[in-house]
Amino acid sequence: MDNTEKPHVLSFTQLGMVLGILLVLTAVTVGVSYVHLGFLNIPIALTIASTKVTFVLLFFMHLKYEGRIINISFLSTVGVLVILIGFTFWDVAYR
Repeated sequence: MDNTEKPHVLSFTQLGMVLGILLVLTAVTVGVSYVHLGFLNIPIALTIASTKVTFVLLFFMHLKYEGRIINISFLSTVGVLVILIGFTFWDVAYR
């Protein structure tokens, strides 16, 4: 059984680009918080936050280079989280 690992070290340029994207998305989050968009404020904030989490997980936590079972477990966790957040919003909306 071959148990050698492939190197998956990202260059400083790639990590810097991801960091720049995260900083831009943070600035967009702050900017959107000052704009009144009605009921769209929460979905837009959650979308931006989910995008930032995806970048952190893929590049800083190296999820992009992991095996299939790790990716499946991550996606199932995200699915459960979406269901729980959906139930919470549904409960608050129909009180």
